[in-house]
Amino acid sequence: EHHGLAPGQKPHESPLVVTLPLVLLAIPSVIIGALTIKPMLFGDYFKGAIEIAENHPAMEELAKDFSGAAAMGAQAFMSLPFWLALAGVAAAYYCYMVNRSVPEWFYNKFRFLHTLLDNKYYMDKFNEVVFAGGARLIGGGLWTVGDKGIIDGLIINGSAHVVNLFSRISRMFQSGYIYHYAFVMILGVVGFLSYFILTPMFK
Repeated sequence: EHHGLAPGQKPHESPLVVTLPLVLLAIPSVIIGALTIKPMLFGDYFKGAIEIAENHPAMEELAKDFSGAAAMGAQAFMSLPFWLALAGVAAAYYCYMVNRSVPEWFYNKFRFLHTLLDNKYYMDKFNEVVFAGGARLIGGGLWTVGDKGIIDGLIINGSAHVVNLFSRISRMFQSGYIYHYAFVMILGVVGFLSYFILTPMFK
């Protein structure tokens, strides 16, 4: 099964227009890395930019075994991860190019393990349900409560409702009758007099 391919599309190597720039970038990268690995890792190249605490002498321990870029590259071919990767390539070639009955036998014997590996330990589904689903749930809640409820409902529409209610109430006092305006003026005078008369009494 090839994920991400359209129906009828077959996997193929990258064309030269993609491969050639990568090769041209890799050549100077190897040369520059070989020339600068020692001053960058063990010299003063990053002095003043990166400070290493005294209780973390990892680079000092590495410097004891460092004997050059070529030797460091050669040591990679003697490490366990390299041989494990090489064994994986050889096993895949044998199973899918030489003897295709091996994967079928393995699938029949260890179907649960095949399902577990094929679903990538269900980590993608876990991330989709827990993290992505949780983020969508939180975002939806914030949008419903914050955006629609508080911002749109309370601040924007709420202010419009308050203005509408205030205009309806104030419109009741704009009747056009003189005695209504006189009554309001009398209430204002009574309020002012009450304030100036009663305030000194409570001081």
